Amino acid sequence: MYDTHGEFSDDGLLKGAIDMSGPTDIEKENLEAHVELCAQRYNSLEQRLTSIEGKVGSLQQIIEESRDSMTKVIIGTAGTIVTGVLTVLIVILTRH
Repeated sequence: MYDTHGEFSDDGLLKGAIDMSGPTDIEKENLEAHVELCAQRYNSLEQRLTSIEGKVGSLQQIIEESRDSMTKVIIGTAGTIVTGVLTVLIVILTRH
């Protein structure tokens, strides 16, 4: 069995692992080998899914933090615009 606890390459395969996406010759002849290889494939897929879930969770947190920051910027900008408009109105009203 190969180690399924390593790092993954850009193509999604475990670094140093053999691509076993299709049936091998030994699997076609030996049911036990097929079962073992399927278990390894399943473990690899499970790890990849767990890794993806972690990355999606991190992205979600970043998006939520960005949204909160953007809300503060929008509120600050709106306050600045309102203050500017009120200042212009006061200046116009006091000069007439």
